[in-house]
This record gives sequence, structure tokens and C-alpha cells, in this order.
Amino acid sequence: DVRRSVLAKAADVAKLRARTLTENRVTLEAAAAGVRASLDGGGTLLALGNGGSATDAMDVVADFQDAWAAIDLAADPAILTAIANDIGVDAIFSRQVIAYGRPGDALLALSTSGDSRNVVQALAEARSRGLVTIAMVGYDGGRIAAEALADHVVVARSEHIPRIQEAQASAYHVLRRLVGEP
Repeated sequence: DVRRSVLAKAADVAKLRARTLTENRVTLEAAAAGVRASLDGGGTLLALGNGGSATDAMDVVADFQDAWAAIDLAADPAILTAIANDIGVDAIFSRQVIAYGRPGDALLALSTSGDSRNVVQALAEARSRGLVTIAMVGYDGGRIAAEALADHVVVARSEHIPRIQEAQASAYHVLRRLVGEP
């Protein structure tokens, strides 16, 4: 039973990853072109997410930092807790976009639901400041997809959070590969 369950889950993950990459191929290519133009122009990639998506943001930044400027907005507990305490949790990323983001930079937001208020606010702030915005979301894309709150929205169509995050990992690794090297 355990073996059968593991094999079934592995097959489900493989199908979701393939479907996510296939359905979002054009979006990923356009997002990569935007990120590449940003980085070639001296810009920085900012990445963010809550919970497991924060871990994914850390992975994205680690993958990009080998060749490009990149900042993980979920990495510094002192900044996160100061903003949460002084202003509110909804502002933990948007205030960092104000501090670190410059016109021509790029922001990658990861959200399994597509509805996280702090992610939505960060995307709005990034757009208002002239950053290229990319969102990777799950389920049906949530508010981020429905309201086109990012320039490029990659949707992993699943209702299982671990599967969404696994598909998003494939998507951001493909994004990194498409951006290429300096």
C-alpha cells in the first residue's frame, strides 16, 4: 500500500509539473525575457513568499545569486518582525519593495493561494514603482490571476499545496534556465 501510494503521488506530481510547464510555456518565456532585460540593465531580482513559499523564494534567490543581483524579501526576521509589529503583517513585503525596489528591477512573488494580502500588496507596490512582476500561484490563480495583478502569472492548477509548490519549483527552475547567464 505504501509503495502504491508513493508511486501514485509521484505520478500526480509529474503530471502537474508537466501540465504547469506546458500551459505556462509562453508566460515563462515572456517572464524570462523581462527578468533578463531587468538584470542586463543592472536590475535586481526580488523574491518573496509566505511559509513554504518563503523557502522557495530563498531557493530562487540562491539560484540567481550565482550570476545576478537577487534579494530574498522573506529572509530577514528582524525586518519582517519590525514591519509586522510597527505597521502590520500585510506590509511586510510591500515596505521592502519600497526600500529595495527600483524601476527596472524584477519581483517574483510565490503564493499557493494567489490571495495572500501581503503578496498582493507587494505586487501592487512593485508595479507602481516600475518593476517587472511575476507571480507563481496555485489553485485557480486566486485574486492575483483573476485581477491580473502581475505582468506574468504562472498557475499550477491543483488544490494540494505540496503539489503546487513542487510544480512552482519546476517553473522557477525553468525560469532561471531561460534567463541564462550574463
